[in-house]
Amino acid sequence: LLYAVLITGVITDAIKNATGRPRPNFFWRCFPDGVPNYGGHWGDVVCHGKDSEVREGHKSFPSGHTSWSFAGLGFLSLYLSGKIKAFDGRGHVAKLCIVLLPLLVASLVGVSRVSDYWHHWQDVFAGGMIGLVVATLCYLQFFPPPHYDDGWGPYAYFRAREESHSNNMGHSRNSVNALEMEIHSVNQRTEPNGDAFLPVYANSPPSSTLDEMESGRR
Repeated sequence: LLYAVLITGVITDAIKNATGRPRPNFFWRCFPDGVPNYGGHWGDVVCHGKDSEVREGHKSFPSGHTSWSFAGLGFLSLYLSGKIKAFDGRGHVAKLCIVLLPLLVASLVGVSRVSDYWHHWQDVFAGGMIGLVVATLCYLQFFPPPHYDDGWGPYAYFRAREESHSNNMGHSRNSVNALEMEIHSVNQRTEPNGDAFLPVYANSPPSSTLDEMESGRR
């Protein structure tokens, strides 16, 4: 979320400085006493307001508060939609209301910027679009889309779970192989004969060994 807000702030400030669109209240920033001053041969406007106020008056497009609001609250809306599985196809209206609540708050922030004569409606619309796009891109870097079955958790969690499952499977497989090798080794060394176990000679059968022992006695 903070990553999305940071990127949105950088993009918004860059566009503000590049466009320099005047705010709706720029007249009162330029002429605090309400008296316009036009000087020079071409009738250029001569602002006699504070330099800081005049510079701030040229940063109308896009709306920074709106873009930050939609970046942070839009990211929160995507996160909630994935956590509560709002798009599971079961038609839960309450879940949809929870998802839309952060976007409603962000929209109210944009409306307040227009009503306070700090921005034009185009500034608010552009700021909202920038915030939503950046929030979506940042969200998809860490989470699956909310409508996926695994949309409730981050990619890192599923990777860790898959690695843990693979390690457990490998350990179990190695244990089974070791047990099979041990059983096979025991079977090669011993052979059942009634209630006892007699040694098994790999080079000659038991009958030939008995014959050799009897011939040696003779």
